[in-house]
Amino acid sequence: MIWPAVLVGAAACYALKLVGVSVPDRVLAEPRVQRIAGLLPVALLAALIGLQTLTLGESIVLDARVPGVAVAIVARWRRAPFLIVVGLACATTALVRALA
Repeated sequence: MIWPAVLVGAAACYALKLVGVSVPDRVLAEPRVQRIAGLLPVALLAALIGLQTLTLGESIVLDARVPGVAVAIVARWRRAPFLIVVGLACATTALVRALA
């Protein structure tokens, strides 16, 4: 039962890659396409962070992860190195969990 789904998924991924390779260069050279392509990873990452921070299963939760992400955002905004940002976020989340 699972193998047909795996094969269909593999075929769909291959077709998607094939469509991406077959796009003409003149389309990819347009400034609007380049601007959108540059913003897509940021939007996808922001959506992933939002889902992982604010949901648990199918419900919305506000737990210790929210202050951790907030501290990470502020630290990154202040141009802290990545490891410092991660450390501050982890420490904040652990502190909030310990106090709760």
